[in-house]
Amino acid sequence: MTEVPDRTSSAVVLRAHRTEPAQPFAELLEVVPVELPPLAEGQVRVANELQQVIAATGELMVERPRLPLPRFEIGSPLYGPAVGRVVESRASGLPVGTTVLHGAGWRAHSTLDAAEAYAVPDGVFPGPEHLLNQGVPAYHGMVDIAQVGEGDVVLVSGAAGGVGSMAAQVARLRGAARVIGVAGGPEKCRYLVEELGLDAAIDYRSEDLDARLDELAPEGVSVFFDTVGGLQFEAAVRHAAPGARFALCGVLSDQLGGDGGFPRLDLMTALVREIQIRPFSTRHTPEQVAAWNEHYAEWFAQGRIRFVSTVLDGGLERVVTAQDELRTGVHRGNVLVRLR
Repeated sequence: MTEVPDRTSSAVVLRAHRTEPAQPFAELLEVVPVELPPLAEGQVRVANELQQVIAATGELMVERPRLPLPRFEIGSPLYGPAVGRVVESRASGLPVGTTVLHGAGWRAHSTLDAAEAYAVPDGVFPGPEHLLNQGVPAYHGMVDIAQVGEGDVVLVSGAAGGVGSMAAQVARLRGAARVIGVAGGPEKCRYLVEELGLDAAIDYRSEDLDARLDELAPEGVSVFFDTVGGLQFEAAVRHAAPGARFALCGVLSDQLGGDGGFPRLDLMTALVREIQIRPFSTRHTPEQVAAWNEHYAEWFAQGRIRFVSTVLDGGLERVVTAQDELRTGVHRGNVLVRLR
């Protein structure tokens, strides 16, 4: 069991707000010592074990974030999804030793109200990293927004990422006729086809998107799940089938500089083909989380879905560098950092 810490811990704090899309996060963040407050009644102290690295963190570093979430304040710790074990407790339902999922990561120890910690039932998943899968937006976007089903030809951008890899598998499990993933590099494309069971993958770094989509989806794409934006969104519009449904989940290209967050929309094509373009928030209701966990646990137990992740070592300092690596696509699947 993790030892109860003394009253000094560490956290990643914001030194300055991000002013340029491609600005290195290492220039904006630093790991500092912090004092742990005494626990109030109904609170727990969690020793964090795994920190998730997500694209939304970069958006919250700007002075006026577009996400409907509190921005990061200069001099204060960041926050984000993490998994850890309770090492001190004044909450009756969360005894010491309980594994919990929560949103107050980016620190070695988190002090939480009991309502902010989701206790993980024993035996549901083989390891705590599975709690940090990004299946909720993937499932919500594919099923509720795009309404993917039998006969659909599906295109997923960022298909080797944490959300995209889940979205592509959900489409396959829902009976799509063909699932095509877009990723960067031959190894990621090989993985999508040979390991995740996609029908085809396009390497956007070395292949022509239009030529490959002409070949792979000659009748057009009926569902597009987008986590990237930019040129990949534009290509999807050009190759959309009549009545195509677009679920817009993320704009990772916006964090690489340039105009990735402002793709050109061919309005005439969108009008003539009656493309339904629906952006959706990645904030989740408890009902959406519960629905996904039920499906994921069943599919995983049956061997029908894989959790794609890259787990890095190095503590909080490594979380900072991993945030920069996320937007360049160095890693595959969910990017997690082991903190202890």
